[in-house]
Amino acid sequence: MLEPANNNELPPIPGKRYFTIGEVSELCSVKPHVLRYWEQEFEQLSPVKRRGNRRYYQRQDVLVIRQIRSLLYDQGFTIGGARGRLEGSEAREDVSQSQQLIKQLRTELEDVMKILRR
Repeated sequence: MLEPANNNELPPIPGKRYFTIGEVSELCSVKPHVLRYWEQEFEQLSPVKRRGNRRYYQRQDVLVIRQIRSLLYDQGFTIGGARGRLEGSEAREDVSQSQQLIKQLRTELEDVMKILRR
């Protein structure tokens, strides 16, 4: 689970539909080769692959990557432990992930309101 304290270190997720591997790398502070490795290890990660085998991640993928990053780097889980934790958390709704999404949407809506008030 992505801890709110760790979330503040990462940049907010822009309101786009698809992200390239480079963008996800910056959003999650993880190198692209690590993302490709995690795709092999975690079945929850399955970016859309288009022409030339280019990967396009969706917002949900970015949230899962942030969760994996938190489990591995902040909480000290092994790959197997993180995999098991993610599989267990799929059965129940992840409240902190929902809260993160709501917080992000609120920030985006506030930005839109600022633009409209000008």
